Amino acid sequence: MKNPPKLLIVTTIADTIRAFLIPYACYFRDAGWNVDAMARGVTRRDDVSPHFGKLIDAEWSRNSLDISGVTRDVRLIRETAADYDIVHVHTPVAAFLTRFALRSHKSAGRPAVVYTAHGFHFHHGGRKRSNFIFRGLEQLAGKWTDKLIVINMEDYDAALKFRIVPEHDLIQMPGIGLDFSRYDGSNVPKADVKQMRDQLGMKADDALFSMIAEFQPNKRHADAVNALAKMGHAGAHLAFAGDGPAKEPVQHMAKSLGLTKRVHFLGNMKDVCPLIMASRAVLIPSEREGLSRAGMEAACLGVPIIGSDARGVKDVVLPNRGLLFPVGDTLALRDAMQQMTEVPYPRTAPDPKWRIENLTRLHHELYSSLLRGEETANG
Repeated sequence: MKNPPKLLIVTTIADTIRAFLIPYACYFRDAGWNVDAMARGVTRRDDVSPHFGKLIDAEWSRNSLDISGVTRDVRLIRETAADYDIVHVHTPVAAFLTRFALRSHKSAGRPAVVYTAHGFHFHHGGRKRSNFIFRGLEQLAGKWTDKLIVINMEDYDAALKFRIVPEHDLIQMPGIGLDFSRYDGSNVPKADVKQMRDQLGMKADDALFSMIAEFQPNKRHADAVNALAKMGHAGAHLAFAGDGPAKEPVQHMAKSLGLTKRVHFLGNMKDVCPLIMASRAVLIPSEREGLSRAGMEAACLGVPIIGSDARGVKDVVLPNRGLLFPVGDTLALRDAMQQMTEVPYPRTAPDPKWRIENLTRLHHELYSSLLRGEETANG
């Protein structure tokens, strides 16, 4: 009897697996595959362990100059990955080190290495020096990659332009999948939506704008606060769902602008659906995204988006899911918020290709082609 295929999913931190990749583990295990995971701290995650056969801790040195740490990581990968048919890597640190460790794998033909780029670190609008460095690293690691998956058009065009992998090894997929049933507005109780607005102290005709994102500089939370301060609408509110290192400066900014009662910091939320449905629009002022998850969630719930014209944002907003504004232009963001306050935007709809069922099918087709040793056309 032929042994079932063995898949190893590798990320830098366990949160990436918990947030995005468990549906893949479930799908392939149900199909009879052996599916394991490697990430920092993953063996301590009770919310991950039931979905995988085996969990492997990788320390992933945080310092690129820590030679002993990098050597340790590379040794672990080599000793572990040799037992798998396919190794699928996500997130930059884990992806680079894993591909480096397995750089001689092509001569042996096993394991096949797949890399999903959740947004290249070089991008339009990025600094020349950092773009040059990150592009060079991707070009180098591309030589050790069997298949590269990108999730937005800018990255697809860049991968072709800079020849990161041969064209027949480049695949575009519409994100990493969304469970549409979880973001079905008909399943969100109206009482929960009302409770959210009441919790924020809002009146019936007040307009709420929400932003669902970790507080990181590239997410540009401060732009949303500045735009709210410039609006001539005293009943407009702004709610942030998420935490992170850039949160405190944004809180200080809101206080200094006299917006304490209208800017709400909600922290990490288990269920953002009531917040989104209580909102006039979801804001995505980021300077870059892979493919905006918050935007897809909003579209599924029928709520419009006000997004920057950045990579991974405009792909979701267009067509007919909201308004775009130039990255960093707080006056244009203000105008868009004001416009949606005065004239509510029509109900939005998601792209059916975002469904998790579609993405697991595309991954199954890709993996099957690798097991057969075939070239794969762009998905």
